[in-house]
Amino acid sequence: MPLDACANCVVVTGKRSGVQRWAGCVVLATTRADVNGVVRRWLDVRKASFASQEEAVARTLMEYGGITPPGLPAGWPVLLDLAVAAAELVVVGSGLRRSKLLLPGTVLAALPGAEVIEGPGLRLEVDA
Repeated sequence: MPLDACANCVVVTGKRSGVQRWAGCVVLATTRADVNGVVRRWLDVRKASFASQEEAVARTLMEYGGITPPGLPAGWPVLLDLAVAAAELVVVGSGLRRSKLLLPGTVLAALPGAEVIEGPGLRLEVDA
């Protein structure tokens, strides 16, 4: 599969008034998540960061590197980049590292807690 047909789901977290906030952020594999820009503002926290491997596995009950948006804990927002939601088909994790899911972007956008937002995926700079 080409990279622009693959998406990564990362777990992000931040605190506000002593309350830890969690979210899944889904961006195309050709981009990187703008955690301390768009995602931080959406979560309304002073500083957002990627969850540690141990935290991500413990909170999602999924294998690290295979975290999937449909399996995120109830109540977590799923922040989808517009490009992911608009994708005809996109490959995402399945919860296990050894398998993947092939889904229309509209299915991901219809998940409970899904928020389609502009800008969480920043284009990666590629050397020519």
